[in-house]
Amino acid sequence: MRYEPIDPQLFVRNRERLRELLKPNSIVIIHSNDIFPTNADGVMPLHQNADLFYLTGVDQEDTVLVLMPDAGDEREREILFVKETSEQIAIWDGEKLDKEQATGRTGIERIEWVENFDAWLHRLVPQADHIYLATNEHLRAAVVVETANDRFIRKCQSRYPLHRYERLAPLMHRLRITKDPEEVKFLQKACDITEAGFRRVLEFTKPGVGEWEIEAEYLHEFVRRGSRGFSYNPIIGSGKNACVLHYLENDQVCNDGELVLMDVGAEYGGWAADMTRTIPVSGRFSERQRAVYDSVLRVLRGANEILRPGNTPLEYQNQVIELMEAELVNLGLIDAKQAKEQGKDKPLVKKYFMHGTSHHLGLDVHDVAPPHEPFAEGMVFTIEPGIYIREEGFGVRLENDVLIGKSSNHDLMGNIPIEAEEIEELMNAK
Repeated sequence: MRYEPIDPQLFVRNRERLRELLKPNSIVIIHSNDIFPTNADGVMPLHQNADLFYLTGVDQEDTVLVLMPDAGDEREREILFVKETSEQIAIWDGEKLDKEQATGRTGIERIEWVENFDAWLHRLVPQADHIYLATNEHLRAAVVVETANDRFIRKCQSRYPLHRYERLAPLMHRLRITKDPEEVKFLQKACDITEAGFRRVLEFTKPGVGEWEIEAEYLHEFVRRGSRGFSYNPIIGSGKNACVLHYLENDQVCNDGELVLMDVGAEYGGWAADMTRTIPVSGRFSERQRAVYDSVLRVLRGANEILRPGNTPLEYQNQVIELMEAELVNLGLIDAKQAKEQGKDKPLVKKYFMHGTSHHLGLDVHDVAPPHEPFAEGMVFTIEPGIYIREEGFGVRLENDVLIGKSSNHDLMGNIPIEAEEIEELMNAK
């Protein structure tokens, strides 16, 4: 098998935690994501609804989870609806989960075929007072495509207009913000696979290789180690391309004397890694490149010291900006006198460091969380400071993934080379 099995008790625990947050006499209904079309008869691979996966572990289309903790019949308190397989489906697409396999995967005893969902819906909903439905409420989401859950909201509200409808998203954000040890295990595996890809690229990179070739080296190593590939579209930006934050073309040749910024991560079992490294194409940093690199690394390590329980995202970012300001002054990019006089928005700093430092990580690369939630033990964050000097034609970003601990953070990427000397040594060992 591509992945090691996920302990179904993870999903049992997740559903139990959700039940504790529901109002009395509630029903929860979550649909799987659609398989979206491309062109002609082409389709994209299924990317499962993360909330459904978090509660069931099922990575299959045409799946519906229904939770009704106060149902009079205990057998109706958890029902999973899955697609019934057939000989035709098995021939063309492979067999789907049968009822016994679905129970083994999820820990849910009551499994029904999805074609019977509508009949069950009308049986259960009239018994409930509150209906919890799923929406995408990520603060950075740009929702332009209607999902199965969106369609169901319209249908359900039309059929049952007098029920009290509730938002499931805030509850799921509350649950998913803290990682279960089983989740951390899979996150660590994703980080380890990312490490293998990076070490491969250190041996491969030299003047004349294409950004796309570096991308291919990562993909080869990720897939051969059990990942489905990248957990997000990879950024391989050499030279001035490193100053484009969302550079995705990856179509330029890496030249002698340039740096190449690589923002990549492997997925594993559905969980995401997110790493950034910046390396010299020739295997040696110039004096100026090394000075900027070391500044970014110091900010990363300083940020790790303040990414601690009780601190808030806004205060944390402000503190990181202060760290970065000192580095930019030392690099001669900002005048010390001007730095003291700039306003609280720090425009001089943001000219060279214009993005946030950290985001939650989990089933989604930019994982969900309640807005402005203070940091707490068990959360997993990226730390990714960068300095982008467009007038000099290069940028440096470094990024590790860390688990917030009680007394200190655990760096999930602590084994991945990041010191400039080690990177140069590994690149010149061939």
